[in-house]
Amino acid sequence: MKHIRASFRFTAFTLLTLFIYSAWWISSFFIPNKQLWRQTAFKAWCATFVRLSEMEIEVIGEPPSPPFFLVTNHLSYTDIPALRMIVNGVFVAKHDIRSWFVAGRIVGDMGTIFIDRGNRRDIPRAGQKIIQALDSGEGVVVFPEGTSTKGETVLPFNSSFFEFAARAGLPVRYAAISYRTARGEMPASDAVCWWDDTTFLAHMYRLFSVKGFQTTITFGNEAVAKTNRKELAEELRQKVREHFIPVI
Repeated sequence: MKHIRASFRFTAFTLLTLFIYSAWWISSFFIPNKQLWRQTAFKAWCATFVRLSEMEIEVIGEPPSPPFFLVTNHLSYTDIPALRMIVNGVFVAKHDIRSWFVAGRIVGDMGTIFIDRGNRRDIPRAGQKIIQALDSGEGVVVFPEGTSTKGETVLPFNSSFFEFAARAGLPVRYAAISYRTARGEMPASDAVCWWDDTTFLAHMYRLFSVKGFQTTITFGNEAVAKTNRKELAEELRQKVREHFIPVI
């Protein structure tokens, strides 16, 4: 039964992804408000994933309204559709994703800001892209751990992500995300969190074999602003840790 469920969901998600992207791409030549149309298509794609995977989202606290700069811990690619269903924004992702077959093109066209963390000269460019998104009224979501984890703890935040925010004195919002599967299902740390050497497609197939799972997103109610990027990174990490629910 699990293999049938996974195969159906995987196939349906692939076909619907191509349909939504094709509809967006063709219509974008005629629709004047490109940003709004991109946001609409991106949210439709995220909603497709959420419904097919039977993800239930619990929200604690008040989500920010755009424009905002939001940081959160990173557990899986599922963080993106979960967050996008709650907040209206674009995401900052590692530049490796840009080279993914088909998916890299789709994600990039949906407004994702790519950053090469290993190249310090790329950080100012990415920072400028973030400022442009904020100036255009969009929210921006960053995963400053720099990698997804098993959900046991919150890794130290890479302070380079906050260079431009510290210089500009930009207030930064924060949230903590966690997952839980039902009793008798594969634990969320394996089924949902993507932290090992399993390929993206193999992990998504495994995720789709689970009947459903719950996502809890806890938003902090205040913003943090500091002029020192290392202090800003450390305070934000502590804030996220205070709200974080370990994944089991």
